Amino acid sequence: MDGWRVMERASELARRGEAFALATVVWRQGPSSSQLGSRAIITASGELHGWIGGACAEPVVIREAHQVISEGTPRLLLLGESERFGNAIPEGMTVVPIACQSEGALQVYIEPVLPAPHLVVVGRSPMAHALAELARVIGWRADLVDAGEFDAAGAGDRSMVVVATQGHGDEEAVERAVAASPAYVGLVGSARRGAAVLGYLADRGVPKARLDHVKVPAGLDLGRTTHAEIAVAILAELVQLRAAGELPAGGDAVVSPGQHESVDPVCGMTVPAVPASHPLTLDEVTYYFCCDRCRATFESSPASYTRKESRC
Repeated sequence: MDGWRVMERASELARRGEAFALATVVWRQGPSSSQLGSRAIITASGELHGWIGGACAEPVVIREAHQVISEGTPRLLLLGESERFGNAIPEGMTVVPIACQSEGALQVYIEPVLPAPHLVVVGRSPMAHALAELARVIGWRADLVDAGEFDAAGAGDRSMVVVATQGHGDEEAVERAVAASPAYVGLVGSARRGAAVLGYLADRGVPKARLDHVKVPAGLDLGRTTHAEIAVAILAELVQLRAAGELPAGGDAVVSPGQHESVDPVCGMTVPAVPASHPLTLDEVTYYFCCDRCRATFESSPASYTRKESRC
């Protein structure tokens, strides 16, 4: 996958609302299998698409990308033997020592691409249209659906759902919304109308814990307002709740646990603890290596390296 295809894949993942990191080689010192501008995508599950470097660089970039996605902050990596650069390493750069056979070095910039907030607006009123349009203006993913078309599968546990059916199937829409257990459920309507809807659902056996999660009336209280202003009030409330940490923020991506890692006892490089990493078991301890050369060096004199052992 070349650089442009990587960017196409990135756009596809972003449209689907999936978290990932984009890694770009911004500097290289040959010899190296990577090229300036080489790009790769690392998903939250640890899959790498594209090319960022060989066996030395790839596991390091995947590991660091997991941290970038989890923290939501970019970082600049220097991959190489740090002593070769002395005091020339800029402040804030993360140095990851690697000892490749090529003796090359890389600087890789890894940036997080996190899911945009997801808003589901149920209804077709002018206010519902205005709310969806406003959410898209600020970069959110907004779905506008009819009450009859909405079901729990349309919202995840990180979604925000606003029921704006204006009396046309409010009860059914709220029941489906709370069944999805989203991060927020709001009902557009008066407090009296909301009490009637929630009371009806309680009588139908909908658990109280779910109904207590419904905000009614949805939005900040601005008094008597127009349809467009109600949409602004609802969006303002959602933004306020996210800023206060009460709703999922873009950086709250779910990262799958990374694969087990080990440290090559010869060169000190972190490698994945998988069969492809040239494993060698000695005295019931399994060692993993970045290449055949390091494994052969270890085999020639195990006692010289056992103090650096990494157990898996």
